[in-house]
Amino acid sequence: MKERDMKTAARILLGAGLIYAGISHLTFARREFQAQVPDFVPLIKDDTVVYSGIAEIAMGSALIAAPKRYRETVGKVAGAFFTAVFPGNIAQLVNRRDAFGLDTDKKRFVRLFFQPVLIWWALKSTSDKS
Repeated sequence: MKERDMKTAARILLGAGLIYAGISHLTFARREFQAQVPDFVPLIKDDTVVYSGIAEIAMGSALIAAPKRYRETVGKVAGAFFTAVFPGNIAQLVNRRDAFGLDTDKKRFVRLFFQPVLIWWALKSTSDKS
């Protein structure tokens, strides 16, 4: 498989994952996502979950459907979003909030290492460079 095809597949897979996550924010996993909202966010936790769900659906759709000339920008926006929500993952660990099967400090800690992977994935799958 060519690198371009691999990037396309990775971009579409990430976009689909974001759309799924966004839908889950708005429906069956709302309570789980509320556990990740840090206490310092000055919004109602459910509102934060709804807004981030809408943002994820929009970003996922853009990753899949944006014209080539906008893909790198969309990837940077997605990478920034993954960076912006990282404090929520830290808050889940620090406050020992169970959600998504992360019911031990070890599991919550290990999860922190996956956020940089998402950032890299967003940037790499949308980059014009090899």
